[in-house]
Amino acid sequence: MRHLLSVADLDAAAATGLLDTADRLKQALLGREVRKLPTLRGRTVITMFYENSTRTRVSFEIAGKWMSADTVNVSASGSSVSKGESLRDTALTLSAMGADCVVVRHPASGSAHRLAGWMDSEIGGGHTSIVNAGDGTHEHPTQALLDAATLRDHFRARGSGTIAGRRIGIVGDVLHSRVARSNVLLLATLGADVVLIAPPTLLPVGVEQWPCRVSSSLDAELPALDAVMMLRVQAERMHGAFFPSAREYAVGYGLSEARAALLPEHAPVLHPGPMVRGMEIAPAVADGPSSAVLAQVANGVHVRMAVLYHLLAGAPE
Repeated sequence: MRHLLSVADLDAAAATGLLDTADRLKQALLGREVRKLPTLRGRTVITMFYENSTRTRVSFEIAGKWMSADTVNVSASGSSVSKGESLRDTALTLSAMGADCVVVRHPASGSAHRLAGWMDSEIGGGHTSIVNAGDGTHEHPTQALLDAATLRDHFRARGSGTIAGRRIGIVGDVLHSRVARSNVLLLATLGADVVLIAPPTLLPVGVEQWPCRVSSSLDAELPALDAVMMLRVQAERMHGAFFPSAREYAVGYGLSEARAALLPEHAPVLHPGPMVRGMEIAPAVADGPSSAVLAQVANGVHVRMAVLYHLLAGAPE
């Protein structure tokens, strides 16, 4: 594996291999007073974030450090980007400094693919791997992988760790969500039956071509779901009125306590965060026994360790 740009680049075997590696790394760290593995000693991982992030940026940094890599964070505000330097020049500068992997988040869809192209060219030297940590409204592959890892853990604890055949609901602002796109592709690749649940105004053009079903009725779908993933309403990407008000959105598509009671007892509730409590999800549900939100955060570190391992340590694809 040279880069990780999209879950579309992963078939079921490759995705399962990454998830299995994450499980092995998690087990390797159990009981260690000092959570350090020598796997990536001498490697340099740079996180380059042009958008704000807590979970993704910090988990990549922790993942690198737990595997003994040298990790460096570059923010747009604290770099030459604020002086007008282009993404290309910034990336190639980091490559020239010896970066083995650049983890990038950027507001422009397709930016990670452009970076990979530059890195693979002669001017880029061809030695730096790119990980897409979210590009515009396009994709967020490591989020989909950690969500799949969380679902596998949950189902395994109840007798079967397989995602195949499970019905997974993804609810909310699909239009602006790179998380939704990556999850639909990955979960379908792993054999899940995926249903998108959203108001028509928050569905993208061409969604009927996605490998999933679409519904506008949350109440009708909840009783048949094996898991539900609530999405963040991305107000910062909205340049118009996509729904009348926050209250009306909550009434139609928020996961209240009453709605959560419609879910089967075994069904976990996921959310990529940050959560808008009271609108997308009730606080009692977000903090309740069915919530897998913190499990997602914990799995994020192990999954990103697995990604770095496969990219930088030459793990079999």
